[in-house]
Amino acid sequence: MKLPLLLCLLLAAAGMFAQNDNVVLRKKLTFPGQTLANVWGYTAAGREYALVGASKGLIIIDITDPDNPEQIVQIPGPDNLWKEIKTYQHYAYVVSEGGQGMQIIDLSNLPSPDLSYHFYTGDGPAAGLDRIHALHVDTTKGFVYTYGGPTLGGGANAFNLNPDPYNPTFAGNFGDLGYVHDGYVDNDTLYAGHIYSGLFSIVDMTDKQNPELLNTMNTPGNFTHNTWLTNDRHTLLTTDEVNNSYLAAYDVSDPSDIKLLDKIQSNPGTYSVVHNTYVLNNFAVSSWYRDGFTIVDITRPGNLVQVGNYDTYASSGSGTAGCWGVYPFFPSGAAIASNIKGQGTNDGELYIVSPNYVRACYVEGQITSAATGLPLQGATIQLFGTAISENSAANGRFAAGQLTAGIFRAQVAKPGYLTVEMDITLESGLVTALDVALEPGGLHVSGQVINSKNQNPVGGIPVWLYGQELSLSGITDANGIFDISGVSPGVYDATASDLVWGAAIMNNLNIVGDTSLVLKLYKDHRRDDSWDSGLSAYPNPFAQSTDIQFDATKSGGQIVLYNALGEIINRFVADEHAGVLHLGDELPSGLYFVRFEQDAVAQETLKLIKL
Repeated sequence: MKLPLLLCLLLAAAGMFAQNDNVVLRKKLTFPGQTLANVWGYTAAGREYALVGASKGLIIIDITDPDNPEQIVQIPGPDNLWKEIKTYQHYAYVVSEGGQGMQIIDLSNLPSPDLSYHFYTGDGPAAGLDRIHALHVDTTKGFVYTYGGPTLGGGANAFNLNPDPYNPTFAGNFGDLGYVHDGYVDNDTLYAGHIYSGLFSIVDMTDKQNPELLNTMNTPGNFTHNTWLTNDRHTLLTTDEVNNSYLAAYDVSDPSDIKLLDKIQSNPGTYSVVHNTYVLNNFAVSSWYRDGFTIVDITRPGNLVQVGNYDTYASSGSGTAGCWGVYPFFPSGAAIASNIKGQGTNDGELYIVSPNYVRACYVEGQITSAATGLPLQGATIQLFGTAISENSAANGRFAAGQLTAGIFRAQVAKPGYLTVEMDITLESGLVTALDVALEPGGLHVSGQVINSKNQNPVGGIPVWLYGQELSLSGITDANGIFDISGVSPGVYDATASDLVWGAAIMNNLNIVGDTSLVLKLYKDHRRDDSWDSGLSAYPNPFAQSTDIQFDATKSGGQIVLYNALGEIINRFVADEHAGVLHLGDELPSGLYFVRFEQDAVAQETLKLIKL
């Protein structure tokens, strides 16, 4: 049976507010009167420092004791919302849409607040460096890359740090594809996010005066915000800064043949927006604005599974309020996350947390035809009691996973084939194989839906078969004809409903072979005019509840309450007596049918409407 509408709404609402998994809050800091952008970290002499991009300048906080953090200093900078920070050796590099070029801060004197800094505004072709949106450091080769802003068309600008990290020099530019919003560089390979073109590019930057474009790939939301590479350099993670976005994984081991492996959402159905993702070992740690941040197991990049999260923002949904960035690379295992501002305030927030990185439980396999051995596309693989419900791809394969281990009932179904069920065991860090060969068969239940008053066919309405564990549906054509295939033998209720012509219900059909049915739609009258159960409802329509009057003194029967889809909500025995049945308080608003039945045959039907 499907869940009643009210319960579905409650469950959906519950899913909109993320629960915190595998993350412990250590401390929350608030910064009155200024917003926060991205965050980074720095570690030296056994001490860990949060580098916080606040609107009035970089804030440095000692978080070595995460329960008792100490702010050391705020370095003045452009008064602007946008701040991005990266580090190289003992230097921090800070850029902003507020201009003034790239701020370079010498951190070697920490924990003293007396830190030297200056603003580098470019040289040579990059002279006049002003607004910069983001940056990244190729720590392998010693170059800092800046992105966005007016310099050289807003492309990716490379600056050499090797002679003197405190005084960079311009080395080259990649601008063939125009504006670059953000990017990742390692060992002279650039993975640039072209947000307005909706793609990422892979560029060989060995010769920085003559970069070589290797390939491009569009991302799921066509608004590519940031990129990050896995440690083995085989997989690239991307984000799209749009409503209803995805964290996506691509195989980039061969740049000439990029493949999308998988994509995942933090909170499906809520239109949440992903912002920045970073890779720690085999986990992607990503900020998701209103959803806070998530931890996704990327050990199997073709099967991304969320295994942790912390919701930093009270409301959920679309839009770019909430968590800007997260930094998970402190040696102690601590992490920090920034809220642009707290809900209902203008005060930025910093969360210091301790994540627990737990491996996912995987279930993967292939669905084939037992008759031909060929793969089956579109088979549904479901694990009861979980959120796992996948469809097999063209090659018959599927991949899914979850955080929770245990024994679960798996069902594999496809129209035209017999449904298979079995118990499987999921274990953390392990792949449970579920290869199933489906036997062709399944029964056909076909027939016609007609209007009981004039026997005319009724087209375009749904017909449902409800079994104990399987629900199947079809829709009538212009002649009222329906055909539902892939029906397993068993006992079913057949229903059809239409807001104009009423509903038809046939209960306890024992289907053991192909079956033909005629479903007659009845509305607000008795099937047998000789029968009178005195069925009535007052008030009707009703806002809270209604009283059903009945008279079963002739031979008894049952009063059955159905929803608009023909699903049984409740059944009441009326043994040879007359009375009043009070109902409706527990029902969500909508259309219902109450029937007086004898031996599963409806003798009288009454339509109810709860406002």
